[in-house]
Amino acid sequence: MLLVVSPAKKLDFESPLATEKFSQPGLLEQSQLLIDDCIKLSPSEIASLMKLSDKLAGLNAARFGQWSTPFTQDNARQAILSFNGDVYTGLDAQSFSDEDFDFAQTNFRILSGLYGLLKPLDLMQAYRLEMGCKLGNSRGDNLYQFWGEIITDELNKALNELGDDVLINLASTEYFKSVKKKSLNATIITPTFKDWKNGQYKIISFFAKKARGLMARYIIQNKLTSVEQIKTFDLAGYQYNEAMSKDNDWVFTRKES
Repeated sequence: MLLVVSPAKKLDFESPLATEKFSQPGLLEQSQLLIDDCIKLSPSEIASLMKLSDKLAGLNAARFGQWSTPFTQDNARQAILSFNGDVYTGLDAQSFSDEDFDFAQTNFRILSGLYGLLKPLDLMQAYRLEMGCKLGNSRGDNLYQFWGEIITDELNKALNELGDDVLINLASTEYFKSVKKKSLNATIITPTFKDWKNGQYKIISFFAKKARGLMARYIIQNKLTSVEQIKTFDLAGYQYNEAMSKDNDWVFTRKES
């Protein structure tokens, strides 16, 4: 199985590292092309394009300007330890063992607007560039057009190396749109997490995001290799709901958060 998740807007480049192992992103030449476009933007243009405050726009303009290769442990940080949003709270990679990191490196990928596709131990520099951003570039008007089939090709390579044909989609709709489903050589399983509220099960964004990270953690720490094993996921009170699940859309529910 190969897992994919979204990145996070919040970053952590300060806490102690849980591992010294690292790798290099495979699509840095593509990232450089995007950086070349981004450094042409003024802070006000970044604010408008990304719907950011002036302060955050200035921060990201500086990040684009400072972005440089080669990536080293002095100027970059492992991706799985750099993102700090709700998904990554559930994932809690800071507590991973060496064996967990090794399994994740083979079975886990992070979709990215700037880096395309990251292995967990790939070094990255701080950035903010959402996949849905309408950044004009040499290939079109947005990042979906820029990445085209590239991300899907990389996923197919990873699946081929695994000798598997199952992809677990734990990413948001915005990010998974970068994957060309018709070109992906895999069965896609999409887990959904719902909480009981006002007399019915609903997707509550904060809880659902954290649950995606929890499921990734569950798969990684238990070294699961069979898709049916996912149905045993029981962290934070969630359980597989067979009645609500349909085909490859698997629903996990809980009554109390």
